[in-house]
Amino acid sequence: MADFDLVLRGGNCVTAADMFVCDVGIRNGKIAALGDRLGAGKQEISIAGKWLLPGGIDSHCHIDQPLTDGAVMADDFSSGSHAAACGGTTTIIPFACQFKGQSLQAAIDDYHDTASENNKGSRVSIPGIPFGTKLNGAFSP
Repeated sequence: MADFDLVLRGGNCVTAADMFVCDVGIRNGKIAALGDRLGAGKQEISIAGKWLLPGGIDSHCHIDQPLTDGAVMADDFSSGSHAAACGGTTTIIPFACQFKGQSLQAAIDDYHDTASENNKGSRVSIPGIPFGTKLNGAFSP
């Protein structure tokens, strides 16, 4: 029986403190282990010579932001989330524009409503996998 759902073998792993070659064991969609010669995975992928990096955080991006002059932002939540994921950014914190006379809470509520209507803020795609593919939490190229 497999120890992991997916094992990425022999990648150049980068953490906040170090860089080293290791295997990455993924179970239930989460990294469960980093180590040398991990146990078997239901699926195994050699990533020798490739880099494993932590996902980036963009703490100030402009996505589907209403503007007072009627201009439209280039990205809505779907395209902005996809673009972020393709560039290695796994967390986005969009800027919520507050208009003159509008309360801060109302601006945030409006922005959350826009994201919820699109239902895209928590979805991303992984390059090489068609959007909407069910992966049972494991990432696969």
